[in-house]
Amino acid sequence: MINHVWGLIHHPEKEWRSINKEHESVSHLYLHHVLLLAAIPVVSTFIGTTQFGWTFGGNDTIKVSMLNGLSLGVLFYFLILAAVAVVGSLIHRMARQYPSRPSRHECIVFAGYIATPLFLSGIFAVYPIIWLCTLACVVGICYTAYLLYKGTPSFLGISHENGFILSSTTLGVGILVLEAVLAGIVLLWSMGSEHSVVWYFFQ
Repeated sequence: MINHVWGLIHHPEKEWRSINKEHESVSHLYLHHVLLLAAIPVVSTFIGTTQFGWTFGGNDTIKVSMLNGLSLGVLFYFLILAAVAVVGSLIHRMARQYPSRPSRHECIVFAGYIATPLFLSGIFAVYPIIWLCTLACVVGICYTAYLLYKGTPSFLGISHENGFILSSTTLGVGILVLEAVLAGIVLLWSMGSEHSVVWYFFQ
């Protein structure tokens, strides 16, 4: 639930134990956590790209119209929701060697909570300076990795050594998924502007 956010930031080990005891369903996770937090980067990016515009260190800004921003924001939102399910499914697949492997829906719940710092870091997109957003994303990734390393052993019921190995693999795959999502985001949001890199391929 949304009340787990503070616990994951402030005392993750205790919060993971609380989350594990709840045996939350995927639908409950999405309704009470992911749908709300995933809206943070979407709304922030919508405001930033339509009201302020992207700046890349120079004087030029790249803005999109309200209509384009709204339609692209919806695509961005569903892309994030799908990414959580994909990462959860990958965790389930990578944990197949352990007899205590949780079900697929439990792995998706786990992935949804792991992504919390990344959702929160999206608030910086409200004023989209590229270096600031990059820094916020890096910080979000670092704390997501911390949650992953802290939560994996207890979540799977395995040793810290095995948890470290699985967490490292999951983090590597997760970063690839994140990069794919970010690439999609950049392309989607830039398509609303005449300066989009996409349009250069059609000239």
